[in-house]
Amino acid sequence: MAFAETERETTSRASMIHILFVCTANICRSPMAQALLQVRAGSHAPEVAVASAGLLEAGQPAAPGTLRVLEQIRIDGRSHLSRTVNAELLRRADLVLGMERRHVQEATLLVPEAFPRTFTLKELVRRGNAMGPRHQETLQQWLARASAGRSTRDLLGANPDDDIADPYGGDEHEYERTFRELDRLVSRLVDLLWPAWG
Repeated sequence: MAFAETERETTSRASMIHILFVCTANICRSPMAQALLQVRAGSHAPEVAVASAGLLEAGQPAAPGTLRVLEQIRIDGRSHLSRTVNAELLRRADLVLGMERRHVQEATLLVPEAFPRTFTLKELVRRGNAMGPRHQETLQQWLARASAGRSTRDLLGANPDDDIADPYGGDEHEYERTFRELDRLVSRLVDLLWPAWG
């Protein structure tokens, strides 16, 4: 009996999809996106594990504006402390989603082989909308289709088509605007990755 439980736990971990959100400081956008995906996926995608990290130093609490918007989805973000993205986190992730092109650039510099599974959130949703949701295929197969024709040169410069505005230092309306944009994108991502079977 004990062996069966251990085997089941191992199988569960092996089938888990690990998604990592990356932003600059890991105190605004990526914690919002992490919380939103956890809530929006819910029982729809029980095999997903979501994390977040940033480019700057670790150990910073979530911004007050982040805490306020997270309350809307009944998430208490007061225990959040930022962490710095590193090669181990990137290698462990099945999907890495940056809030800006810069975050994808930095992730790809750290772990070049992660590029085919590293996108800005906006880019992946845009590509997913164009090619259709994942049905009878693995996440890796779907991401391979989404990554077809991409080049690291596509990441040069900033572009509003790919970048989500950082609300840090802004007023509550800027946090609300970012939160609403992330909610729309994350909800669409859930529809693309875990579509209703029919």
